[in-house]
Amino acid sequence: MELKTQVKAGQGQQEIVISRQFDLPLELLFKAFTEADLFAQWMGTKVLKLEAENHGSYRFETSDPSGKVVFSANGTFHEIDVNRKIVRTFQMEGTPFPAQLEFLEFESLSEHSSLLKMQIIFRSEAFRNQLLQMPFASGLSMAHDRLQNLMTQ
Repeated sequence: MELKTQVKAGQGQQEIVISRQFDLPLELLFKAFTEADLFAQWMGTKVLKLEAENHGSYRFETSDPSGKVVFSANGTFHEIDVNRKIVRTFQMEGTPFPAQLEFLEFESLSEHSSLLKMQIIFRSEAFRNQLLQMPFASGLSMAHDRLQNLMTQ
């Protein structure tokens, strides 16, 4: 089955390029990335902090059914241009992965559809490849599927 979220990684590069078309107005798609309650629902994580503004920060964590934290991440919003773009860092805590730089671009395709494009830059091609060996693409596509379903209920 082909994933709706496209993840591309070129040979010899330190980046991943992601794109996904949503059947959502641009404003709703952007809100899903900047409002804590919405973000928590589609990402399936607990949002501890989300200051969606220039120089703001965020932190979230995911727990297993027993309550043990199995994943946590944090970062800083470097630039937010409402309904257009987000530039942020992303750091997975407790892993060997260094911080990565993410550029998210939001584009209106019609009154009821929009496009998300992401460029994620890693410290090295090796770190990028290590992430791609994990179920990154399928997990991201599933999260984007939840985002689409949540926002169209």
